[in-house]
Amino acid sequence: MSSLPEEVILEILSRLPVKPLLRFRCVSKPWLARIDSQEFIKLHLKQSLKTNTNRSLLLIDCYLYSSDFDSLDRAIELDHPLKTPQIGTEILGSCNGLLCLYNSGEDAVLWNPSTRKYKKLPVSMMEVPHDVRVCRSVTYGFGYDEKSDDYKVVRLVQFFADDNDLWESEVKVYSLKNDSWNRIQDCPYYFYDPCTFGTLASGALHWLVNPKVKSDRTNLILAFDLAVEEYRLVPPPDFYDKNSSMDVGVLGQCLTIHCHRYRHRLDVWVMKEYGVKDSWMKLFSVTQPETIRSFDYVRPVAYSKSGGEVLLGKDVKKLVWYDLNKKRVRNVRIQGAPDMFDLDICWGSLVSLGGNGEGNAECKEATSRREEEKQEE
Repeated sequence: MSSLPEEVILEILSRLPVKPLLRFRCVSKPWLARIDSQEFIKLHLKQSLKTNTNRSLLLIDCYLYSSDFDSLDRAIELDHPLKTPQIGTEILGSCNGLLCLYNSGEDAVLWNPSTRKYKKLPVSMMEVPHDVRVCRSVTYGFGYDEKSDDYKVVRLVQFFADDNDLWESEVKVYSLKNDSWNRIQDCPYYFYDPCTFGTLASGALHWLVNPKVKSDRTNLILAFDLAVEEYRLVPPPDFYDKNSSMDVGVLGQCLTIHCHRYRHRLDVWVMKEYGVKDSWMKLFSVTQPETIRSFDYVRPVAYSKSGGEVLLGKDVKKLVWYDLNKKRVRNVRIQGAPDMFDLDICWGSLVSLGGNGEGNAECKEATSRREEEKQEE
């Protein structure tokens, strides 16, 4: 390959999975510098996003499991940095191959499962207001600020009383580049479901919220722009049904709304041009008699590699492929999957966490094997 132009070499390498690339880092110092360059890391990620390759399906219960998205044949338990017996771990968000993990012990880390590198987030205490008592809710979001080339974690805490509509919020943003938390302006809306983490699309995190009165159940789509760290509302499609429930999601990097009507129909809307109300398009509807029987909750997860099917999570315990052309479903069975699970998607990537001297697991293992072989000789 030395006779090939550098741009051709980079193009060939960008189409490979992460695992062989980690091994190639150990070939020589020039190869290490080539694969570790920010130019190549971004090229590799861009290629994966463009071709829908290098993806894993994450299944989350108390432990974390991963399954290759192209085969979905078996699930493997992940040995992550927060893995602790009897303490469950949550995924607060997934972005460009990085996961933001959190457990009930108040620990949070950014972790790249492909390179096995991680960064522990500093602890940031909540500033409890004196005049609001009793309850609090906490929600998080994680994403990439392309403008400043920075990864950010958002923590939004709302303090409120049980018996009235009085509440206050505290919002802090963690910057990986600065390795610190910074408090920003309070959120002007009430979170409809504080247990739901922010959905990342077009450089912003999204939640369903209500106006600044807890008792008002009007659904609004709140966006938090990671670049300017400001709030705005995203216009919803022209539909409303008081008997339906809504959730925000993402498909093919586009913001989506999935609407459950009467517990037996799912409508999925896609915003083809972000921020433009008229670009909302109903992608598909799934109803109980013709397709999925007796479902309580169905969530679209991701497109297939070809784009002709959508993977759906059903009732936090089953998976099905929905064919967009034939309007049919087929069941997915993953060997070793937990009985009940939440779902997320993780891209295989070489995205780093700022150096910090963690080293590379593949190179360490190769060095260790060579040392063991020398000792045996």
